[in-house]
Order: sequence, then structure tokens, then C-alpha cells
Amino acid sequence: MLVNLHSHLEGRVRPETAAELARLSGEPDPPEGWKRAIALERPGTLTEYLVKVAATYRFFQSPEFVRRIAREAVIDAAASAHDHLELRFGPATHVTDRAGLDDIISAACEGMREAAALTGVNIGLVIAALRHHDDETNRGVARAAARAAGKGVVGFDLAGDELLYPALEPHAEAFAIARAAGLGITCHAAEAGPAAAARQAVELLGATRIGHGAHIVDDPEVLSWCADHGVVVEICPTSNVFTGAIASLSEHPANRFRTAGVPLVLGDDNPMQTGTDLAHERALLGSAFSWSAEDLRDLDRTSVDAAFVGDDDRARLLAKLT
Repeated sequence: MLVNLHSHLEGRVRPETAAELARLSGEPDPPEGWKRAIALERPGTLTEYLVKVAATYRFFQSPEFVRRIAREAVIDAAASAHDHLELRFGPATHVTDRAGLDDIISAACEGMREAAALTGVNIGLVIAALRHHDDETNRGVARAAARAAGKGVVGFDLAGDELLYPALEPHAEAFAIARAAGLGITCHAAEAGPAAAARQAVELLGATRIGHGAHIVDDPEVLSWCADHGVVVEICPTSNVFTGAIASLSEHPANRFRTAGVPLVLGDDNPMQTGTDLAHERALLGSAFSWSAEDLRDLDRTSVDAAFVGDDDRARLLAKLT
């Protein structure tokens, strides 16, 4: 079973689509071509990683382009046998005078729905506030996400450069707005920052899931606290190497999380940047971390339990497990 709970829409733009959209926009291709402009050649820092993700941002300023990119993202997920895909997306970066937050979010939802109808993949959109945006902007993002709750938007997130913008306090009000709308709450934390950032995301923002969280294991007290409180960690092993969160796959904390009793789910983060997909990440759990078939079944059960879905969709996903 493939349940993808951490994947960014901006990190799923096909290079050939980028080339076509550039032609339609009358914009030049990058000198090295789109594949090299998008893909990372080697591990580095989170800041360097995000520069590559931003290479296709120009295309997200058109609702029609967003609709196409979202549709293709779900189609690609279906081609790799996904059962459920949550796409996260930071719309405030893409707002223009011609397209506001509601327009951009609606376009992403529409594209995902079209592809879901074609493929049968269960889908949901997680709206991301961004760390480098001010609190007023992120409150606006949260209100837009709340307006789209039940229309394709299922969750709210905080993403961006944790190295440069570590503070969570400025975003508390935005997350309160999202929680009041019934949205699931996740947060990128303890990826580049310290373990304490994950606990703060839970206590201050109301997160039930933590994106990456690689440094939680650096603090035994926080690790134990996360296990005791059932905090779900969304692991993306290959991406964590490319961002520099870990030095190598052999140092990934997945097994330390499991030993401590922290529930884990899986994502592919930004697959066009890292050259991976969820099927590959799942295979890594066996080949690199020696997970058994029963371990993977536990992952599937946790993933369905942690997904931001309604009761009917959860029941259908649980039925597939049996």
C-alpha cells in the first residue's frame, strides 16, 4: 500500500511540463535545461535545496498552470501505484494582481479532483504557510485555507527555511484559524532546527504530525515526549540526505524513532529535486533499515490513521489493508 503524507506540489513539476509552460509564457528556458535546473546533483543544505524547488515557482502564478501541474502530480502518483496522496502547497508565494489566494488554491483543488476522478487515487491538499512570510500574510493564507476546507483542502502546514526563520510564535494565530476550520495540522520542524522545535510545534501550533523531525532524536527527553503524546513523524529519508538534515542514509533516525515508540509515516517530499518517489522510499525502509513485511504493515496502518481524511475515506483505505 502507498500512502504519501508528505509531498510538495512545487516539487512535482515535470521538466517537460516546465519547458512547455515556459514556451506558453514566452519565457526563456534555463541555460542548462529544465531537468538540471530542477534536480539536485548532490546533497547540500536546506537553503540550497529550496532554491531548486523555487526554480518552477514562476509557473504557479497562473491558475490554469497550477491546475495542470496538480492534475499531473496526481496522475504521476497513480502511475506509481499510490492509494492516497496529500499534496502540500504554499500559495502565498504565487499570488499576483490577477490571481489571489482563493484562485490559486481553487485551481490546485480542481486539478487534483480531475485526476482523482480519472485514477481513483484518494487525494487531499495541505496548505502551507511559509516561515519567511509575515504573520499578516500567513493569517491570510490560513483564512483562505479555511474557506476551502471541505472543498479539497484538508490540512495546514508551516514550511520554508527553518535555518533562517526558526521562530514559531509569529505563526500561532494562523494555526488557530486553521484548527478552528477543522483542518489537520502538520508542521515542518526539527528538520534543520533543534528537537525542541518539534515539541513547540505541537504545543504552540497544535500539530499532530511533524514534517521530517530528524533532530528529535538528538534530545532523549523530547523523543520520549513525542512517543508519549503519539506525535506522528513524517519521514522522507532521501530528502533528508539532500537537505543535510542527516549525513547519510545510514544515519537516518527511522529505527531510533521506532525503538522509542514514535509513530512514523512516509513521504517523498520533492521527488523531482531528489529523483525519488514513494515506492523507492518504501523500498529503502527494507533495504537500508531492515524493516520486515510486518513493519511495513504497521507503517500502512499508522499512515491511514494519521491521514487527514474523513471517516468514509479512512474506512475505504483501511479496507485495502485487509
